[in-house]
Amino acid sequence: MSHIAEEIATEPACWLAAADRARAVGAQLPRTGERVAVVGCGTSYNVASSYAVLREGRGGGFTDAFPASEVRWRRAYDRVLLISRSGTTSEVLAVARSLPEGTPAVALTAEPRSPLAEAVEHTIVLDFAHERSVVQTRFATSVLALLRAHLGEDLAGAVADGRAALEAPLDEDWMRAQRFTFLGTGWVVGLAGEAALKLRESALCWTESYPAMELRHGPISVVDAGTLVWSLDRAPEGLGAEVTATGAIFVDASLDPLAELVRIHRLALALAEARGLDPDHPRHLSFSVVLDD
Repeated sequence: MSHIAEEIATEPACWLAAADRARAVGAQLPRTGERVAVVGCGTSYNVASSYAVLREGRGGGFTDAFPASEVRWRRAYDRVLLISRSGTTSEVLAVARSLPEGTPAVALTAEPRSPLAEAVEHTIVLDFAHERSVVQTRFATSVLALLRAHLGEDLAGAVADGRAALEAPLDEDWMRAQRFTFLGTGWVVGLAGEAALKLRESALCWTESYPAMELRHGPISVVDAGTLVWSLDRAPEGLGAEVTATGAIFVDASLDPLAELVRIHRLALALAEARGLDPDHPRHLSFSVVLDD
């Protein structure tokens, strides 16, 4: 069994552990009303984007998400969250070392002894979500589970849905699709981007993602019988009918968005294996992007 298969299988259990960790480290996480920046690269940036929208939507306060290479300190923040599974990502480390003086910074990582942990005042370690696969699955969803729990969400439903997502069969029609489009609304837009990234990394698929209502504004022109369109939360009224009218396969969410992502993780793994690819070590990728000084 591949590492990623084992890691996907433990995602719901990791979310429970993340909820417990959130209760233990709540004092280090953003307080209501604080102005917060959340920083990451790749998958971690997708998580940051989802959290930023979710926190603002729940009345937590002003929240910006940045890819680490694009951070510019044009605003003052009360707290900065830095997400890096390995704690070695060069761009995230550069941000940690360039923080405005006096700005509290919190690292969210799977590695307690890492350059990032040494560079910031506080570190929240999700060691239970450590991964060996290059492709991130359980660490990313566990970070978002922790942050959702800290915002006051009860994750029992998400965990139950996650377990259901592990058991549900994958539709054979999904395996035959040639192109994949993922949709979301609100905080789920970031997860749609993550879903597209997973299939791109693991199975070398042609993928894209959009805010759901944006599909009508041009992208639907390339949707056809070879396309699978998947909404990670309930699609806007009428959109599913428009997609199926093109001949495409349409999947509308029936589970919590994190659980929908688990189904997509399983699809990415199945497609990679069917294509004879190594799902743990996609071409041109490494476990962490570490750049020369």
